[in-house]
Amino acid sequence: MVKDFYIKNMVCDRCIKVLKDELNANNIELHQIELGRLRLDIDDLDLDKFETLLKENGFSLIGSTEEKLTEKVKVELIKTMQELPIQLDKKLSEHLVDALGHEYSKISKVFSFTQGVTIEKYFIKLKIEKVKELIQANEHNFTEMAQLLDYSHINHLSGQFKSETGMSLSTYKSQQKNFRNSLDKIM
Repeated sequence: MVKDFYIKNMVCDRCIKVLKDELNANNIELHQIELGRLRLDIDDLDLDKFETLLKENGFSLIGSTEEKLTEKVKVELIKTMQELPIQLDKKLSEHLVDALGHEYSKISKVFSFTQGVTIEKYFIKLKIEKVKELIQANEHNFTEMAQLLDYSHINHLSGQFKSETGMSLSTYKSQQKNFRNSLDKIM
């Protein structure tokens, strides 16, 4: 029998690779994998061994419906950030409704309750981490970064960056240090 498992902290392609390799090395039959979710054959699955394998690699199983919805929101927002420029053809709330199949009021309420922060604030934090990545890559100026991340103006990006990091874009760039947070540690 095949079952879906929702996985906390599975936020990038490297996470997928690590889990694929670990499952393969432990002879656990994988049917499908994507950010935040695995589909496994559970007929011969040792659940304790599986949970230990996850824990050893910085992941954990998500049990409650609320935690699953929260993780789905995070994964959807991370996917939105993967391809630049960000191309949301509608408001973020409408995008999440379409992607997750729930009313936004429910999505928002559950996310805020489980994370202690709004979806919009979390999305801003993701954008700021992406800005840090772009600054380190040194391939775009600040105006281009603002455009790539769907800011209406560089001043909007600058204000959010300073609010989140306590320093200006220029100061961050001049320090040439890696002050980035991994995506699974944002909240």
